[in-house]
Amino acid sequence: MDTPVTARRSETQAHLRLKRLALLWAQANRYTACAAEVSLPQCRYRADVAAYRSRPKERTVTAVFECKQALADLRRDNCESATARERLCSLARRREVLEKHLRIHYPTLRTGDSLFAEYDSHDFEAIGHHGYRRVLREFAALQNRLSGGTKFECLVRYRCANLFFLALPNELSGVAEALPGWGVLVEVQGSLSLVRKPLWHENAEEARTRLLQRIAVAGTRQFNRAFTITREEITAADRFA
Repeated sequence: MDTPVTARRSETQAHLRLKRLALLWAQANRYTACAAEVSLPQCRYRADVAAYRSRPKERTVTAVFECKQALADLRRDNCESATARERLCSLARRREVLEKHLRIHYPTLRTGDSLFAEYDSHDFEAIGHHGYRRVLREFAALQNRLSGGTKFECLVRYRCANLFFLALPNELSGVAEALPGWGVLVEVQGSLSLVRKPLWHENAEEARTRLLQRIAVAGTRQFNRAFTITREEITAADRFA
């Protein structure tokens, strides 16, 4: 892919550089169809880079590359749902215990919003109880992670590709152990070096073909952007076809 990779509005130069290096690495490793920002079939996520390899007498291979420039960026998408749900249950039990004791020790916390006192709700946050607030904060943070932070887990679960790679700057090379099964590519002197091989994930030929189609769509979009081709121009050209 010879056209430049263009940045999204909120994208940093470090992240853009990793995407470019992932595209270079994929093509150097015989992936002949590659694109950035590819909407993946079977799930709601978009891959930083997706690639497809097909050679005579070889099976087709698809790969997804996720580029993470900072530790917080890496952790945001690496929530293990089973562990998080177990912790949520523990926090819910802790919250129930705390609220039970707070009702006893602070009867004035009743809001009086019910006809019967035993059904009144309580404003537990009014007293600024440190332990209670900490439980609420962690509970809310885990809920947010479960709703939007399970990208890595979902990509593997839905077999979006055969191989999955993390592209990281050198300073993050030691933190990728939390993603078993993912290959790790580390930036070294301006290029990516494979420091851990990925596990193979079997999927159907149809799934690989669908990803190839998504790569083609993303590639066309990027070419249009590079050559400033607009929808209006495409519509006008269609009228004269």
